[in-house]
Amino acid sequence: LVLAFAFFFCYVVSSGSYDYFQFVQQWPPTNCRVRIKRPCSKPRPLQNFTIHGLWPSNYSNPTKPSNCNGSKYEDRKVYPKLRSKLKRSWPDVESGNDTRFWEGEWNKHGRCSEQTLNQMQYFEISHDMWVSYNITEILKNASIVPHPTQKWSYSDIVSPIKTATKRTPLLRCKTDPATNTELLHEVVF
Repeated sequence: LVLAFAFFFCYVVSSGSYDYFQFVQQWPPTNCRVRIKRPCSKPRPLQNFTIHGLWPSNYSNPTKPSNCNGSKYEDRKVYPKLRSKLKRSWPDVESGNDTRFWEGEWNKHGRCSEQTLNQMQYFEISHDMWVSYNITEILKNASIVPHPTQKWSYSDIVSPIKTATKRTPLLRCKTDPATNTELLHEVVF
């Protein structure tokens, strides 16, 4: 199964109008803490990494998504069992409107991969990757548990993730406006 997934993923990456996918997981407490204009909908955000997106990307400009012309999001394509899985792995931690978040991610990013991943496959593969690369558990097993006064270096966080996944992640941080400190925001494969 792992070999088939790896082959399929490599095929998908090589056959689209992009060079690779960025699989991005976010840390909800940071996401909510750095929001200045409007706080998150829940007073205590989730305490585990959740999916931010699966973004077809190009080496020439990895932070800007490709121009997508595929079909618009159709909620009926997210069948009930998948919807239940996505509510755990890909919740909208900001407004609480999961469906709107999925729609935005598909319309902005997912449509770029539509030549090889239809909407259902896009969300299923994203959820499966979240299960396979469980950043919360990987860090917990390395005794790295988020705490307001504890600090870790970039390498402290990357090392156990790299060991567990055999991949080197990119960490993205955001500055907390209240304390002017860097907070881990996203882990990107």
